[in-house]
Formats: sequence, structure tokens, C-alpha cells
Amino acid sequence: MSTATRSLPRTIGAHAILITYTVIALFPVILVVMNSFKSRAGIFGAPLTPPTPKTFDLIGYTTVFGQGDFLHYFQNSLIVTVLSLFFVLLFGAMAAFALSEYRFRGNALMGLYLALGIMIPIRLGTVAILQLMVATGLVNTLAALILVYTAQGLPLAIFILSEFMKQVSDDLKNAGRIDGLSEYTIFFRLVLPLVRPAMATVAVFTMIPIWNDLWFPLILAPSEETKTVTLGAQLFLGQFVTNWNAILAALSLAILPVLILYVIFSRQLIRGITSGAVK
Repeated sequence: MSTATRSLPRTIGAHAILITYTVIALFPVILVVMNSFKSRAGIFGAPLTPPTPKTFDLIGYTTVFGQGDFLHYFQNSLIVTVLSLFFVLLFGAMAAFALSEYRFRGNALMGLYLALGIMIPIRLGTVAILQLMVATGLVNTLAALILVYTAQGLPLAIFILSEFMKQVSDDLKNAGRIDGLSEYTIFFRLVLPLVRPAMATVAVFTMIPIWNDLWFPLILAPSEETKTVTLGAQLFLGQFVTNWNAILAALSLAILPVLILYVIFSRQLIRGITSGAVK
């Protein structure tokens, strides 16, 4: 009874800290979404209050769908993000399996080399990347963005997945080999299902920087046909006049995929993070 009494203040304190952090983290998102349903006067007159019948206005959303081709920008972002995630998870998992399963000369050095990609920002090589895309004729194509984002996400994916794959039982893999399974079958049917929490963690951590990125779409794919959501939102930013209703509406719509991804993979994400912490 005394132990439960002593642990109660700690539980209350921990929950208070978590609730405070949640409020601080969600406050900007709620503020953006809330003000996207207001008129311009409502945004500047009472930015911290919910929309009222007097300030409620959908002008921002009508402007977003009326000016420019927001649905096309959204489609471009979706294509780039989904394909980049697919390649990052596929190639990252295969490389992590090779590093964790096979022992060869330079194994540790290769792992260290790949880990350097986490420490060195890919934007430092923007000039070289642009020159490469110009030489290969990939400027103003979605393929350029997919290649860059795949290279950007691979180091973190390999680093996380290799640690999880080391925990997969060797007896399970050896039993598959005894049964005549190929290495690819062992990888896809035995190993991958066991590291799904880690895959979900990598997917979330990889998707958010890709979806929110403005740097590479602005440099590598600024044409109207290849604009992404973040670049398309710049249409409403002007040197002298800024359409805040449209910007807030565009940002609110851009938040939706991230929220949907988190809802779908929240349980796997938490399992992946906590498993990594225990390991």
C-alpha cells in the first residue's frame, strides 16, 4: 500500500509532463487548422480563439482549390513520398540484413560509412546533385526528387533496421535454410515480418522530412508540372501582399497525410521506439 502511495505522485507528475509536452507540440498545428477556417479579419483580430459565426470563412480553401492546381501538387507530393518510402524501406532493409547477417571484410567499416550519412546533411552536396541531375536530364522530373530522398533516407533506415535484425533468432533463419529456403525467401517471409515495428518507425521518420521539404523541390523540380505541396503553397506568398487564408488552408491540407500515417502506424511506431530503447 505504501509503495502504491509513493508511486502515485510520480505517476501524476509523469502524466503532467507528458500532457504539457503534448499541448506544446500540438498548439501550432491546432492554431494553423483553426485559423484556416477564419476570415482575414478573424485571423488578425483574434488568432488564438476558435472560429465564431462572425469570423468563420472558407475563403482560404476556395482560394487554394481555385488558384493553381493544388490537387496536382498534392498528387506529386504523394507520388514522391510513397515511392521514396518504398525504395528506402526495401533497399534499407536489404542492406541492413546483409550487414547484420553476413560477416565479410570491411563489414564494420561499411556500417560506419553508411552511418556518416546521418551526420552529414545531404544539402551540403546540393551543387553536385544539381550538376548530376542536369547531366542526366532529370531536372524538373519527379524521378530526381525520388532519387535524392531515397539517398537521404537510406543511412537512417540501415542504421535502425540493422540493429533490429541482429535480434532476429539465428535458429529461425538456419531452420529456413535447412528447409531449402533461399536467402530472399528468408528475408521477405521470415525476417521482415519480425521487424515491422522498426519498419514503421523508419517510415514515419523518413516521410516527414520528405513531405515537408522545400529545398530540393525548389532547386530540382520547380516547374508547374512537378511542384509539390510545399512549393505550391509559395504561390500565395508575395513580396508586398500575402494571402494568409490560402497559406493556412494549404498547410492544413498538407498536415493530413502525416496525421493519417501516424494513426495507421502509431502502435507499430511506439513498439519500435520502445524496443529500440530497451535494446
